[in-house]
Amino acid sequence: MFPVTGTGLGLRRALLGPLQDLPPGALESHVDFLEVAPENWIGVGGRLGRALRALTERLPFVCHGLSLSLGGPAPLDETLLHKIKVFLDQHDIRCYTEHLSYCSDAGHLYDLMPIPFTEEAVAYVAARIRRTQDILERRIGIENVSYYAAPGAELGEAEFINAVVEAADCDLLLDVNNIYVNSINHRYDPVAFLEAMPGHRVMYGHIAGHYEEAEDLRVDTHGAKVISDVWQLLDRAYDTFGVYPTLLERDFNFPPMTELFAETEQIRAAQARAGAADPLRHHG
Repeated sequence: MFPVTGTGLGLRRALLGPLQDLPPGALESHVDFLEVAPENWIGVGGRLGRALRALTERLPFVCHGLSLSLGGPAPLDETLLHKIKVFLDQHDIRCYTEHLSYCSDAGHLYDLMPIPFTEEAVAYVAARIRRTQDILERRIGIENVSYYAAPGAELGEAEFINAVVEAADCDLLLDVNNIYVNSINHRYDPVAFLEAMPGHRVMYGHIAGHYEEAEDLRVDTHGAKVISDVWQLLDRAYDTFGVYPTLLERDFNFPPMTELFAETEQIRAAQARAGAADPLRHHG
């Protein structure tokens, strides 16, 4: 079973005001769940804390972490994990996910760095994921990330992801925009990559916009509208794995809420099309 259903939206602080200005029921009519980064909200009180609590009481929430650095050389931040567990319990968060990457060593790197695709890295990351799950007392999902170099690779990216989720016995946050971005930057077939993903492990999904730096270079920015090729890849994902909960990410360049809701409605329409085409298909 999925932790949430339907169509989601990433909640950023810049969206709090516009969401509060909506007429009653407008948010729930366009969005089935919301996502936050726990690091941005742990310990936040006052007006912002009350605004978050009001939303977590209205809609299901999921959490997507930014700084656990599952593949990093620094020791796993267990203090942060205990704080995250309190936050998840406090707000009845449905699930927690993190990036299959790293962002720290002696200090924060403020970027997501690619983990070398090696058997040694599989064992290392899987052990850290298992420890994370033990502390949080729940399964987590890891996200296939966008990356711009693959130093020291011994395995293919898809092979690496499959090996990690099996060794860690965790789930997958499937980001189709990251697949598309990587397919341009690393010159592979996005559909073949998508179909190599462990569909039975999908917890929920992301879709987002990106920036076209050059004909052969895309940058994963979450600052633009989703392009048609990525929408088509989402359709293919539903055809391949069945309909799964999917969330729109937008981190900056926020348009009016009507435009964001137009994109969440596109997700909803894709889910309806796939469900109508194969109404008996479900997550295995």
